[in-house]
Amino acid sequence: MRSRQEDFPTTRPTLRQTATALDTLLMRRLDTVVPRLMGEAGIDTWVLIAREYAEDPVLATMLPASWLSTARRRTILVFTDDGRSRAAIARYPVGTAFPQAWDPDQEPDQWRALATHLSEANSRRIAINTSTTFPLADGLTASEASLLRSSLPDDLRHRIVDAEPLAIGWLETRLPDEVEIHRKACSVAHGFLRRALSSEVITPGSTSTEDVMWWLRQTTYDDGLDVWFQPSVSVQRAGGARDVIAGRLLADTVIEAGDLVHIDYGIVWEGLHTDQQQHAYVLGPDESAAPESLTSGLRAGNTLQDILMDEMTIGRTGNEVLAATRRRAMAAGLRPTVYTHPIGLHGHAAGATIGLWDQQEGVPGQGDYPIRPDTAWSIELSVEVDVPEFGHPVRIMLEEDAFHDGAQVTFLDGRQTDLWLV
Repeated sequence: MRSRQEDFPTTRPTLRQTATALDTLLMRRLDTVVPRLMGEAGIDTWVLIAREYAEDPVLATMLPASWLSTARRRTILVFTDDGRSRAAIARYPVGTAFPQAWDPDQEPDQWRALATHLSEANSRRIAINTSTTFPLADGLTASEASLLRSSLPDDLRHRIVDAEPLAIGWLETRLPDEVEIHRKACSVAHGFLRRALSSEVITPGSTSTEDVMWWLRQTTYDDGLDVWFQPSVSVQRAGGARDVIAGRLLADTVIEAGDLVHIDYGIVWEGLHTDQQQHAYVLGPDESAAPESLTSGLRAGNTLQDILMDEMTIGRTGNEVLAATRRRAMAAGLRPTVYTHPIGLHGHAAGATIGLWDQQEGVPGQGDYPIRPDTAWSIELSVEVDVPEFGHPVRIMLEEDAFHDGAQVTFLDGRQTDLWLV
């Protein structure tokens, strides 16, 4: 696979420089993405409410880079005028994006101040972050929702609607500058993966899967970054099936010659997440290449990736894409499992779900959401292949991050097309 690591400068900006760039990008997102989404949904007012330690995941992505949490008592952000006007009903302005619109000296009751603000805006449809389908769009706590409703007069209370299309659309939409940041993140993560799946880290007969896992954690941390989940490292080998999906991981195992090593790994880079899975084969004393059955298995995984990405047309639901992909894959003789998800401001991010490893007939609710343009995806899937050298089938589990520009889906930093060799 080709990495774009060489396309990026090796000198990192300072935290202050990064914060300035992220705040500039946030303002551009607020100025462009929110009004478009509110216009599409026919919603003129959007209210987001959070308290310290009860953070709304959507509101948290609208804060300036210097705010490490919403820990400002109760924070209320309000979009009115179809998203063109913004205000903070809070004791402080929220950066420069949300000017303070509440004076506690004039009106001590924050809820009454919010009701007045909404009345003056003549809000027609007031969207709040509640959803029975998407956890990321369900950030308004029960107590805050109750207080909000009780504070509004009847004529405003009856205008409340779910903000699900706004919350999901905001989280899943990427601007061009964000796509470039995401490319860089994927390139950096690929670099860590390549090192982990090499003799720099793995010594056959000595290194264990836990050793590799903690090397990834420590090296990522030492480089000033973090992971968003504990990396998983597993092996499949001759003499015993190793079926590893989701939470079914192997216990700590010493890596031996002849093993197929698998890693699932993701980092956070400037607020964007990566999620990647790759394999390496550990050569035996008389081997110079992996068994053909394994290399052809990787090619089968690549074919499944191609089929899935070809089926991801705009407007189709995740369940429709899943069904079409499985039909084509099985017609081609593959034994597929597809569990692809959006990625971006969160790891398992907002948007359509295309299968779960244990729900290959479709995912009610989240799988009924449509594929939209300007979104990023973890193309996550597996194929089961026969490996005579192992004496049992092997599962080739692949995951690479990609971007849908509205016309096609392309990998952000390439994909694995050859097994790494140790």
